Amino acid sequence: MTTIQTSDFELGADPDWDSPLNFKLTPELLVHALMETASAVHTGWQSCVDDDAILSQVAAMDDTGDRSIRLVEQEMVDEEDPSATWHDWTLEVRVGSVLTAGHWQVRSTASPLDWEWTAAAVEAAFERACVLLGRRVRRGLAVEEPIRPELPPRSSRH
Repeated sequence: MTTIQTSDFELGADPDWDSPLNFKLTPELLVHALMETASAVHTGWQSCVDDDAILSQVAAMDDTGDRSIRLVEQEMVDEEDPSATWHDWTLEVRVGSVLTAGHWQVRSTASPLDWEWTAAAVEAAFERACVLLGRRVRRGLAVEEPIRPELPPRSSRH
């Protein structure tokens, strides 16, 4: 539901570009619109992200600081199987004191296709969420260096 405040300008005139718009959003609507493919979703008063497990994060905030969007990548050990690790992308949408979070998770040993699909899904959700703040998201490039296995010592020919 969208409403336009009309008391500040004359009816019949086109609204100004900076006319305030108000939206009625609920955590349920945010989850429906942004986090449909998430592995898990929840609400809360504070973030569930473990700062020690963060690999990367990007955030956007409105001009008042009352609303924010944050995308966090973290890696954690499985609580039931300590030999397994999970990679988690968390999308947090904070409006006032209410936090709505979605988690997209894959095992660290999952196939590259699973990683790519999950990363693309959460990045698209982050991009859509930033629209709520009037922000655009631009994609960047990153170079990943190959992980070099331990090479055996070279032997010389005689």
